Order: sequence, then C-alpha cells, then structure tokens
Amino acid sequence: MLKTRAVRLLAISDLHLSSAVNRDALSALPAFPRDWLIVAGDVAERLGTVARAFATLAERFARVIWVPGNHDLWAIAEDGGVPLAGQARYEALVALAREHGVLTPEDPYVEWPGAGDPVTIAPLFVLYDYSFRPAHVAREEVVGWARAGRAVCADELYLDPAPFASREAWCAARLASTRRRLDALPRGRRTVLVNHFPLRADLVRIPRVPRFAPWCGTRQTEDWHLRYDALAVVSGHLHVRRTDWRDGTRFEEVSLGYPRQWNQALGMAHYLRQILPHPGREARATRPSSGAGSRAT
Repeated sequence: MLKTRAVRLLAISDLHLSSAVNRDALSALPAFPRDWLIVAGDVAERLGTVARAFATLAERFARVIWVPGNHDLWAIAEDGGVPLAGQARYEALVALAREHGVLTPEDPYVEWPGAGDPVTIAPLFVLYDYSFRPAHVAREEVVGWARAGRAVCADELYLDPAPFASREAWCAARLASTRRRLDALPRGRRTVLVNHFPLRADLVRIPRVPRFAPWCGTRQTEDWHLRYDALAVVSGHLHVRRTDWRDGTRFEEVSLGYPRQWNQALGMAHYLRQILPHPGREARATRPSSGAGSRAT
C-alpha cells in the first residue's frame, strides 16, 4: 500500500515578475494541489501583475499566504492614473489577495494542518526603520553613507509611507499592531513567522552591497523568534538564499530574485523551500540549542 505524502508548507519570495523571464517561469510552475505556499513579498510593482500572480498561485496550491515586500508597495502610476501610495496601496494589495483567497497579514492567523503539536502560521507586515545601520552613522546620514559604498535603495523614491510622516513611523505603527496580535496567541504556541524583511540584523549579509543593510529591517524584532516560539522564520528581500540557525530556530531566506540570480534551467519549482515538515528535523537534535549556524543554498 502506497504511503500518502504529508502536506508540505513551501516558501518562495522575490518573484520580481516585472521580468518576462520570471513571468514565464511562473507560468511553467507545476501544480502542487496538496501543498501550502508562502510568498514572502516582492511579487511585482504593478497591481495587475500581482493580481495575475495571485490567480496563478491560488490555482496551483491548496492555500497561499502572502506578505508584502517593498516593491509591491511602490507608488507607481498605472494606466496613466494617480499612483496609490502607502497605506492605500497596501490595502489595495490586501483586497487583491482576498479576491483570490490568498491570506494576508490582515487575516486571522491559520493553524498548520500537519501532524504534531499545533503550529500557527503568522504572516507579518513589518517594515524597516534604518536601525540596521552601524552605530556611528546618524539617521540623517544613512543615504549618503550608503551611496559612498555604492548602495542605493529605490524605496527613497518610490516607497511613499502616506499617511505616515516617514517609513520609520509606518514601521513603528506596524510593529505595535503586530505585537498585539502575536501577544494574543496562546502561551507556548509554536509559530512560523513570515516577513519580507529579515527579523535580525545579523542575518543581513550581502557581500555585493553591504551598505544596503539599513533598508533591511528593524532591531525591534531581534528577539521575536524567542518571544513567539518560532519553529521557523521565513523572509526574503536579500536575494541571498540561505538557511541560518539562531537559538534553535531555523531562519530561511527564500528569494528567487532577478533572472541573473537563479538558474532558469532548473525552473521555479526548484526554488520552493520546504518549511514544514522540516526535511532535516532529525538533524536538529544534533544542533546546539543556542548560538549561530548557517549554510548558503
């Protein structure tokens, strides 16, 4: 008698579907009708492209869970209209997701249907506040300091935080609302935390542009993997696929990236990272219960 394969929780981010190569790869992605998929942000800059991606993925997976990336939030005019910015843009993305049955950070957290103790999947929308910068760099000096190291972030032009006064203020508001929801989880409930931006500064290692770090997260989330009993933390943004361990928690950077950053001959399916059940969980017992470890993928 054949054994039925367990339902899997898979993850990918940074599809960047403004690229025709990436759009073709999504079209060629096979169906995984029993599995769930996390899409950890940066689907596309245009709402129409995001909507088509949601429709495609919702047809091919049993459940899709999405969090916004910075590119998704860019205030870009479409069809000659006035661009949606900030909170209005985010709300439009949430509405698109819901039209296709895609779960968002504004929806109730869901429980993983796999075997074992309950695990809550928590999609988050937490921005950055420039606190990943070095201690000697003042906030008002960040852009110039980064540019001197050949790092430039287009968010400074396109990520309008309206109605908030700044991206830091928007980040602070998202931190407060997200903490309230996570704090309401049952004590001891294991979680999978999902955010586009890394939750820890020590996970930001981008050798090609090391001074890009200020646009990569907030130090306010540094201990969330412990505070909220995370089995795994899923993020993207860095375009550096890797697995890291901190304090016994697995951190997965699951970016696809731009065409030059992945092998098209392998197809998009190759880059779907399995989060649950953890394929190497038997190895976890041999890992230290605290400290750091990592591997590039």
